[in-house]
Amino acid sequence: MASTAEKYLKPEVIRQVARLDLRAKFIVEGFISGLHASPFQGFSVEFSEHRKYTSGDNISDIDWAVFAKTDRFYIKKFQAETNLTGYLVMDLSGSMGYTYRQELTKFEYGISLAAALGYLMIHQQDPVGLIAFDQQVRQSLAPKSKRTQLGNILSMLAGLKPGGETEIAKSLHQVASMIRHRSLVMIFSDLLGDPVPIYKSLHRLRHSGHDVILFHILDEAEALFPFHGMLELEDNETDERIEVDADAIKADYLEEVASFRAGFKKECNGARIDYIPLHTGMPFDKALMSYLNSRQGRG
Repeated sequence: MASTAEKYLKPEVIRQVARLDLRAKFIVEGFISGLHASPFQGFSVEFSEHRKYTSGDNISDIDWAVFAKTDRFYIKKFQAETNLTGYLVMDLSGSMGYTYRQELTKFEYGISLAAALGYLMIHQQDPVGLIAFDQQVRQSLAPKSKRTQLGNILSMLAGLKPGGETEIAKSLHQVASMIRHRSLVMIFSDLLGDPVPIYKSLHRLRHSGHDVILFHILDEAEALFPFHGMLELEDNETDERIEVDADAIKADYLEEVASFRAGFKKECNGARIDYIPLHTGMPFDKALMSYLNSRQGRG
């Protein structure tokens, strides 16, 4: 990947870009530049319009222009096959506003990623909307595919602020009842809450016929626990504080985080939901590649 493009996938660089539209543009262009050095080379800008050739496909459907660029066989898909309505679903909980030492909070990381995915979907002429929740759905924007929709999405994302408590399961049930037609539901949350009701709400989304990508965003410090000595911990949603010996609890803490993520991964795999564990120190390309792979898998 070209170094000039790669840097725009790094959260610490993106933090310096104040405007969300430019963040989205830089992340997507950095990502697409990276694809030029990958197996997707040559059709990265229009990846949703192709899928790999498989035995039994009509050879006349092969896109020979893509073959000339990549030396690989891809089938050009019909537009009706590629259009998919998307919803960006953003957690507004107070805990999402946390960061220990990273340039972006979990919330800023999430809205930057959501902005980039909105940019991609509009580029592909896919209708995309936005839903934001805490204890219930607070704001929503109906999906559209017009270019002006990107500005609407970015404006709404830029105006969102995390704060207070959240009820993820209740809110996702509400989201499931709001979305009438089969859609791609992209959820951005730290999932800090009782997992079992959240599992049930995710299953409801799937049972309603929706495809779901769950972007599980933790702060880098929450994921890796880089602390030593006595440490005061504060609950972002309740303001409760406790003091602990970081070195004494580190192994148990990391085991709990691994178990927490493993539980979601198992539930999501069982429900055919794409589960993407992230932390705020990670470049954005892992999340965008997961989106690309999910789109191809649904092609």
